[in-house]
Amino acid sequence: MGGDQGPAMVVPAAIQALSQHADLHLILVGDASTLNQMLQKIPLFDTVKNRLSVHHAEQMVMMDESPAVALRKKRQSSMRLAINLVKDGSAHACVSAGNTGALMAIARFVLKTLPGIERPAIVYALPAVKGKVYMLDLGANAECRPEHLVQFAIMGSILYSCVEKTAERPRVALLNIGAEPVKGNEVVKQAAEQLQQNPNINYIGYAEGDDIYLGTAD
Repeated sequence: MGGDQGPAMVVPAAIQALSQHADLHLILVGDASTLNQMLQKIPLFDTVKNRLSVHHAEQMVMMDESPAVALRKKRQSSMRLAINLVKDGSAHACVSAGNTGALMAIARFVLKTLPGIERPAIVYALPAVKGKVYMLDLGANAECRPEHLVQFAIMGSILYSCVEKTAERPRVALLNIGAEPVKGNEVVKQAAEQLQQNPNINYIGYAEGDDIYLGTAD
């Protein structure tokens, strides 16, 4: 409800997704009156309505609200209730076009993190000369310890294997100001050492900025 363009973009996109994926079921969370009125205006709605439901929410998280306010004072927001649906097993995943900081804070509070993972990360598949490069973290954390960078490497490696299905041991690189071992701050150097010692990660060393789009690493 509280994204840049709110339900005006999300509702038509949901119908389009349902029309393209026959095994998909969606729950739209937000103001039920607003959502139902918009759904009735979309021609394709009748063909997919048996795979879509609306879950009413009294509140919404605005784009300029702090994560702390969203977490403490917006317990009935569309974002909070959508994440609650994942926690109670009513949904497999939550997708939001809203306030990213609030989404991260609420998800971490409600769903927690997996064992061995201390912080969430934002990931994006960037286009490369050949295929894609999954890069993380892209903004969920302002500062990290070496072990956090290692955890991001683990998450990114597993995600790449599951989504791309092209490599059992994706090549993992650590973004740095140079490829030489002496380059970088202590956090990066310690993370590199830990990555080299981790048998579950196919670590290939440092990557510079241009390596991202060259596809040097996965």
